[in-house]
Amino acid sequence: MPVRPFIRKTWAEINGRYEALIHQPNIVDEAHWNGIFDRYAHPVLTSAHVPPFWTIDPNPKTNPYGMTRLGVNAVFNSGALLVDGKFTLVARVEGWDRKSFFAVAQSASGVEGFRFWDEPVQLPDTCPEETNVYDMRLTQHEDGWIYGVFCSESKDPADPDLSAAVAAAGLVRTKDLRHWERLPNLVTLHSPQQRNVCLHPAFVNGQYAFYTRPMDGFIDTGSGGGIGFGLCSDITHAVIDEEKMTSMRRYHTITEVKNGAGAVPIRTEQGWIHIAHGVRSTAAGLRYVIYAFATALDDPSRVIAQPGGYLIAPEGEERIGDVSNVVFTNGAIAAPDGRVYIYYASSDTRLHVAVTDLERLTDYVFHTPEDALRSADCVRQRTDFIRKNLEYLRGKKR
Repeated sequence: MPVRPFIRKTWAEINGRYEALIHQPNIVDEAHWNGIFDRYAHPVLTSAHVPPFWTIDPNPKTNPYGMTRLGVNAVFNSGALLVDGKFTLVARVEGWDRKSFFAVAQSASGVEGFRFWDEPVQLPDTCPEETNVYDMRLTQHEDGWIYGVFCSESKDPADPDLSAAVAAAGLVRTKDLRHWERLPNLVTLHSPQQRNVCLHPAFVNGQYAFYTRPMDGFIDTGSGGGIGFGLCSDITHAVIDEEKMTSMRRYHTITEVKNGAGAVPIRTEQGWIHIAHGVRSTAAGLRYVIYAFATALDDPSRVIAQPGGYLIAPEGEERIGDVSNVVFTNGAIAAPDGRVYIYYASSDTRLHVAVTDLERLTDYVFHTPEDALRSADCVRQRTDFIRKNLEYLRGKKR
């Protein structure tokens, strides 16, 4: 039996395949229609979307076999902004070595054609103990700066277990996404660890406002009851001495295990809309979904609407990946035409987009029933809903 020769791709073939992916049209996935948003058929960013010269040395003298030298495993959780009319993502890119870094990708349409800048983001290296960075929320603040808040992960020096880590909220700012100033990590006096922290886009009582996630440990929320809210006067040395809770965890709901802030809140006439994530436990492990709630314009810590259940859950192939059965968001864009682009990752592997508009999203948040919390109350709620609908449909037939 003849030995099959190794396949060697030319650089033209490699780059051609990459360009074909970048130019692939994206269409609405009508099979998952729900009236709330449009889900798109293809991910907007994957590991295949990184430029080939990030992973492969094109020089045949130094790479005679065309090997991948610095592989990329996944592209997912992304902050999002509209910059100079372009949909701009600062995505988490994870290498084969498990380290994550940030990279900027832009698109004219927001649903397809995302292309990374030539080089990834190099943040100022001011924390020698920091091993990994990921999941940046991008806030265009009214003070004129673009702020990035991300997880800064370090080895826990007090625990010999090699998996024991410490999470802090790293903080940077920029005017152009190219030149970054590293600020000291956020300090919360009553929370041992922090991640999934998001900066509110406007001053609150003349101070900077953060949505936090108080945690006793790297994974376990412990006494943390939900999404926190705190103020600080000086963002260049951000210290929060009091956190009050906003969206709370509840037993036997989508937020039972933990929840955390996602995209930067979107201002509407009725309130600030938040797109967050909730986690519950299952026999197969943790299940992450995305949910929404609203807080008051005059007090962004006070919840005024909270539709029951999830907004987005993993569907089909989205359930498969490095960490299965997960959807997660840390970026959304409210465009000038009223459309809202929610960028969400599936199973810590790839990035998708769901598109709605402010009118539709506001209707969903403020008119969807809340979770009734008990099976008996939920079935009464649904029965009342069914009876009202049947009465309307019978009336239409008359």
